[in-house]
Amino acid sequence: MITIVLRLELRQHVGAPCKPIVEVGQSVKKGQLIAEPTGLGANIHSSVYGKVVDITDASIFIEADEDQPEEFVKIKDTDTYLEAIQEAGVVGSGGAGFPTHVKLKGELPGGVVIANAAECEPILEHNMRFMEQHPEVIVKGLKYMLEITKADKAYIAIKKHHKEAVDALENACKNEPKVEVKFLSNMYPAGDERVIIRELLGVELVPGQLPLEANAIISNVETIKNIVAAIEDRRPVITKDLTVAGRVKGAENEGHVFLDVPIGMPVKYFIEEAGGFVKPYGEIVLGGPFTGKHGEEDSPVVKTLGGILVSMPFPTTKKKLGIIACECGAQEQRLEEIASMMNAEVVAEERCKRMVEVNGRYRCDLPGICPGQAETVLKLKSQGAEAVLIANCED
Repeated sequence: MITIVLRLELRQHVGAPCKPIVEVGQSVKKGQLIAEPTGLGANIHSSVYGKVVDITDASIFIEADEDQPEEFVKIKDTDTYLEAIQEAGVVGSGGAGFPTHVKLKGELPGGVVIANAAECEPILEHNMRFMEQHPEVIVKGLKYMLEITKADKAYIAIKKHHKEAVDALENACKNEPKVEVKFLSNMYPAGDERVIIRELLGVELVPGQLPLEANAIISNVETIKNIVAAIEDRRPVITKDLTVAGRVKGAENEGHVFLDVPIGMPVKYFIEEAGGFVKPYGEIVLGGPFTGKHGEEDSPVVKTLGGILVSMPFPTTKKKLGIIACECGAQEQRLEEIASMMNAEVVAEERCKRMVEVNGRYRCDLPGICPGQAETVLKLKSQGAEAVLIANCED
């Protein structure tokens, strides 16, 4: 029998790492609370029955029992929907992991709540698969969000070409006057919150402004799924939906979708479950192809992970590279990392001209509408670049 040890990260959300409330050697049950936030953050629960075998500053390690019953420990009784969401540890599943109970705290009279169903990054398919199979869950979740926030209307923002998901959602909305499917342009990054506000509400938010400035709240599809599970089933966030794709047997042309996998499992487990590596391959990318980060075989599934992508081998080049960082894709550190894996020398770095600094970080001033990069490329060339590495550009 192969022993599986899960790694539950103590920081799977915006804010500080959580504080463990279990000890090494302690037996835990699926759904049991194992770590609590010390400030801004979200509860963390065990995703399996097992035993705590190690605790570090960053993680709790749990050796899974061979027997894994379906039953789980339900969250404690609460007085409101918002408290249930907080107890369950719901965070934004498709982005930075902002705690959902904090996002939904404010009331939105006359406002809107929006389901982000863009599945923005290419290749990822798990949100679409869930909506095709369970569109009623998204409608229910939006109705709970309407009740919590006192908003007037709910929209599901999706690209029109996802026909099966659109048909399922529109059918689920037939008798729901406050819930409506709205279409996004077929471009990247359609799932950016400012793009959704621009396309659906006609409001142009400046860099740094949040949807609240447009009297709106946006939540990812899987986040809404978790809201419903917390309220109706008293279920904490202990599983994740994933797409495995790339240099993986059986998933080269179409991603392999896994629904409801235990958080904390090593990503290699799902690569093997999908069919195993196609050799040779380059790196494991955690997330989508544009904004994903480098991963290892033992990297754990976390609340915000959507994709496990295995890349092609990196070409080796002796050329001197210039890089153009993009807020909608990879920035300097990631591009330098990729250049290093190509054994290339980075001799010049520039940012896309749309990137503007806001409160110490760079943001795109008009996401989805890319400028020409000819001037930037010429500048890189003047600094000795023989080729250019760029994260994403519609130009």
